[in-house]
Amino acid sequence: MRLLRSTDLALRVLMRLAVAPDTTPTTRQVAADMDVPYTHAAKVVAELQHLGLVDARRGRGGGLALTEKGRTASVGAVVRIFEGDGDVVECEGATPCPLNSGCRLRGALRRAQEAFFAALDPVTVGEIVAEPTGPLLLNITR
Repeated sequence: MRLLRSTDLALRVLMRLAVAPDTTPTTRQVAADMDVPYTHAAKVVAELQHLGLVDARRGRGGGLALTEKGRTASVGAVVRIFEGDGDVVECEGATPCPLNSGCRLRGALRRAQEAFFAALDPVTVGEIVAEPTGPLLLNITR
């Protein structure tokens, strides 16, 4: 399973904010640090703010900060939200699969997807930036 770019960016933003709680980078700085378009970063940050995981303040002295909810957030929950609840494969799209009515693969893939999320559920944002990851993250920011 491959994560959407927005899911990957959301996790990286949370990690970036968790590893340096005393800084409040702007969305533009985070986008530059991660080498992603500002508009893409802004959409992801807006969703993280809507979820209560990130506090975003405008103006002088503003910037992004991880909330306590963000620090303790389940990685599995964040991935579920950004990935959505769609199937791994599209069985009923523009060209429906001819095996759709009797296929066992769809159910197996759904169970595998749920196992993937379940493996991430107990992991928190705070845990993924613990040693040795945290110091490494600090070294790669611009």
